[in-house]
Amino acid sequence: MVLVPIASGTEPMEAVITVDVLRRAGADVSVASVDPGSAQVGGAWGVKLAADALLDDLADAEFDLISLPGGMPGSSNLRDCKLLENMVKKHAGKGKLYAAICAAPAVALGSWGLLNGLKATCYPSFMDKLPSEVNAVESRVQIDGNCVTSRGPGTAMEYSVVLVEQLYGKEKADEVAGPMLMLAFNLVLTSFKVMRPQHGVEFSLKELNSTSWNVGETPQILVPIANGTEEMEATMIINILRRAKANVVVASLEETLEIVASRKVKMVADVLLDDALKQQYDLILLPGGLGGAQAYAKSDKLIGLIKKQAEANKLYGAICASPAIALEPHGLLKGKKATSFPGMWNKLSDQSECKNRVVVDGNLITSQGPGTSMEFSLAIVEKLFGRERAVELAKTMVFM
Repeated sequence: MVLVPIASGTEPMEAVITVDVLRRAGADVSVASVDPGSAQVGGAWGVKLAADALLDDLADAEFDLISLPGGMPGSSNLRDCKLLENMVKKHAGKGKLYAAICAAPAVALGSWGLLNGLKATCYPSFMDKLPSEVNAVESRVQIDGNCVTSRGPGTAMEYSVVLVEQLYGKEKADEVAGPMLMLAFNLVLTSFKVMRPQHGVEFSLKELNSTSWNVGETPQILVPIANGTEEMEATMIINILRRAKANVVVASLEETLEIVASRKVKMVADVLLDDALKQQYDLILLPGGLGGAQAYAKSDKLIGLIKKQAEANKLYGAICASPAIALEPHGLLKGKKATSFPGMWNKLSDQSECKNRVVVDGNLITSQGPGTSMEFSLAIVEKLFGRERAVELAKTMVFM
């Protein structure tokens, strides 16, 4: 049993990645809103999530792990929730596993006295806010006893896999990390720390038929979501492109704005697809997830829009299952080099470049899966805004 509390201003990448990865491992994860009376939470960067329950409803529940996502003012809102503070203190007092990432170690755990005497890390600009009783270290993920801390969005996958290892052991952690296509990395495990040296220093893309993606300073981008969409991929794409100052419209293919993603994370779109179709877009991006990809493939309206996009030589892309399931059958990869989730490479008519993590062919961009989502998103930022902004964002997110 795992508790992941969320609040207004929570960093959605950190919350969603943690929930997704732990559910992949088989954990029973409860996403709980600390916002009084509201299960729907407005996360950072305009990403909207819906909790499974209100924290008040779980006050008497017992958990094996409580993990706090970061973000501001999300971390402050978690800190100021007296019920959550009491729950985490009681939980830690029983010697159970507790964890936090980004601003939350300093803002919440530190202020509650739960890092005193421990080695801990947090988002770089919050390091000086860790109490003096804490041994501050710059590890990407830090373990000390029953406490795990980490630095930010770019370390969230490592952090989540480490939590899986703490709960279930290394074999399960490896089993979960493999299909996510995380970058090969060396976990240097001691009794206190986990490090991933040189991660992301040279994130790159394979580009063919290079063309300018110059569509202005505020590109209009459509990201459709549906029941079964892979939540990590969707969240990272939306979040990172909004950080880059793109105008991202999230459209639901369902009858409601709220969708239930592949690992049961509840995401809330900005508009329904019919309303989204009233606008034109510089770029259309399909997240993956088998259920989501199948929904895209079956949507005549969405496929029609992407076909018009391709015919006008405008930009489009997809990740994970979507290149193979949504684009390939509709002729949207014809004459193009692409990649997809490795288990679906055999569905691509041209597999010559599929081993690359991110492939750009003219106006098309494709990528492999959850563990390549950040590279995929940063590659899009690079093509739209230049390498300098992409590197700046990567550093801001502690991806490199």
